[in-house]
Amino acid sequence: MWKGPLVASFVSHLTVDCSDAYLLSEWWKPVLGYQDVPDDPNLPGHDECMIVDPEGKGVTVLFIEVPESKSVKNRLHLDLRPREGARDPELDRLLAHGATVVADRRGQYGPGTGWVTLADPEGNEFCILRSSAEVAEQPAPAGAADA
Repeated sequence: MWKGPLVASFVSHLTVDCSDAYLLSEWWKPVLGYQDVPDDPNLPGHDECMIVDPEGKGVTVLFIEVPESKSVKNRLHLDLRPREGARDPELDRLLAHGATVVADRRGQYGPGTGWVTLADPEGNEFCILRSSAEVAEQPAPAGAADA
């Protein structure tokens, strides 16, 4: 066990391996309400594309092109919560935007609970949870992951 001085790290950004950094960054911008880095726009053909939260509150996301395609389930994924409104209308918006359903866990812990696992156009999985207002209105039972 390390006995040196306590030094902590922080998450600089989240990196997503992909086959087309520009197209995937463009797909994710409206999902998250993000934008290109000011004064450094993403362009077709860029092999690295970064998007940021315009409010400066969310984690920065970097898309990097890699030669390998996705072949197995993600070991790390994003859990998204609607900024406003509710989970189900946000789910409808994401499906209309091109997300696909991987697993539907709504109601897993009783009426109004749960989440839906989705995939982006390259198969990267992410979940849409209940909004903060929904959680406050009807907390999930103890031990439920969507609380």
